This record gives sequence, C-alpha cells and structure tokens, in this order.
Amino acid sequence: MNTVKIFYKDDCPMCPMAKRLKDNLIEKKIKVSEYNVGTADGLAEATFYGIKALPTIIIEDEKENELMGWRGIVPTLDEVVNAVKG
Repeated sequence: MNTVKIFYKDDCPMCPMAKRLKDNLIEKKIKVSEYNVGTADGLAEATFYGIKALPTIIIEDEKENELMGWRGIVPTLDEVVNAVKG
C-alpha cells in the first residue's frame, strides 16, 4: 500500500493545514508518516528527501519510490486520496 509522508515545522504558517490533512487521511485509513523538521530525526529524513519547502507531502509506494509530491503547498484531501489509490 502507498504511504503519505508529511514534512512540517512548528513555526510554518501553512503547516497547520498539512496537519489537518494528516488527520483526514488517517480517518480514511490511509497510512501517514509525519516528520517535524524542527527535530533531529525530522531534519535527517527531510535531508534524505531533499526537502527545501514546507510543508511537503510525498506519496510513496511500498519500495519507497516517490509517486507524487507537493512542495510548499497543501493539496486537497481528494487529490491525495486519488493519488494514493491511483
């Protein structure tokens, strides 16, 4: 199953929308991992993915291949759901 990864930072003005998106995805039984780039672990993960804009939402397949991503924007719930199930 595809996974959604959400990268955020506490002082990012658009990141609360990304956190709401995370909650909505979890309600729809979609696997979500979140990373706070303000922490060492979150920053390491963001560096691995080359994240330069926040929030960033990435959809990956089972082998961690990126299928789709949004950087610096928050997509709609439908956009993410369709991409995950696509």
